[in-house]
Amino acid sequence: MNNCSSSNNVLTINLGALADNYRLFEQHTAGNSSIAGIVKANAYGLGLKKVSQKLTNLDCSQFFVATLDEALELRAYDNKTPIAVLGGLAQNIETNYLTHNITPVLNTQNDIKKWQELALKQHTKLKTILHFDTAMNRLGLSVDDAYTLINDKTLFNALNIQIVMSHFACADEKDHPLTQQQADLFAKITAHFPDSQKSLANSSGLFRDNSYHFDLVRPGYALYGGNPTPETQNPMQPVVSLNTPILQTRNCKKGESIGYGATHIFNKDTRTATVAIGYADGFLRSNSSKAILYYNNQPCPVLGRVSMDLVTIDISQIQGQQPQQDDPIEVLGPNQSIDNLAKNADTIGYEILTSLGHRYKREYI
Repeated sequence: MNNCSSSNNVLTINLGALADNYRLFEQHTAGNSSIAGIVKANAYGLGLKKVSQKLTNLDCSQFFVATLDEALELRAYDNKTPIAVLGGLAQNIETNYLTHNITPVLNTQNDIKKWQELALKQHTKLKTILHFDTAMNRLGLSVDDAYTLINDKTLFNALNIQIVMSHFACADEKDHPLTQQQADLFAKITAHFPDSQKSLANSSGLFRDNSYHFDLVRPGYALYGGNPTPETQNPMQPVVSLNTPILQTRNCKKGESIGYGATHIFNKDTRTATVAIGYADGFLRSNSSKAILYYNNQPCPVLGRVSMDLVTIDISQIQGQQPQQDDPIEVLGPNQSIDNLAKNADTIGYEILTSLGHRYKREYI
């Protein structure tokens, strides 16, 4: 693996760790459930092509993405694995799903109507995934919709309902009562679809209760190293590490300020380093005066505001070898997980991952 240079941030994606995480899902479900690959948002910012190819090598049986555009990009890399679009059926371009063997997740009665009309025109039963809303109140067919469909099965004469799914709202919160309520409602609805696979568990749901596994689990965040059970030690292997180079060091005097808005005033003489990362790289502005970066395993607090391309850190307390221009600074790595960085930024690790910018030099190991 290469070190940072003065012109490159290095984002390292450990595909071996990703594979270990996938195998942990397999162990946890004891082979009783299939494991889907959630690769939306450019595989959570890590690179759709490389991640999907690794998952295909692991015999991943199903991919989920958010949009048709993501599905079309993925299909260019994989012409065999089933791909489903969580965002539903894009209107007026429905034939694109058929052309590229992509399945929409049907969220509304209108989605069902349009998909059924296309099936009748094609004189074939189209592969279908139904999404029922059991508490999120975002996407999905309502409970009333569910029983309308159950009581009028002529709606599905043209459809091959392969998967029936829902999505947990609070599974990341241990013992939240809504999780079991959703599971119970989902089981009640899906009892009317005996020939379809059932899918409910996300990353957190997979680790909460084996009864949530059903036929297909859909871990996303945990696949990429995020902690699915925040109250415990993370069972997943870290998949990403990120280093950024020092561009300049300087000595700042007591009473001087630093950065836009002069939000940080030095209360003593301080040695600083300016590093090549900013909010254009996905290092969130909310990290201003909060985040910690690391030099040789030693913490270096962020000073003042995060700007578009630059961050300044305090290196006054560094022991031993002193930081120099071009030396790497750890943003994500052994000393800092995506969850820890997210906590300092008052956000979640999902935002950290999916915000990773395009200016990084990505290295896959």
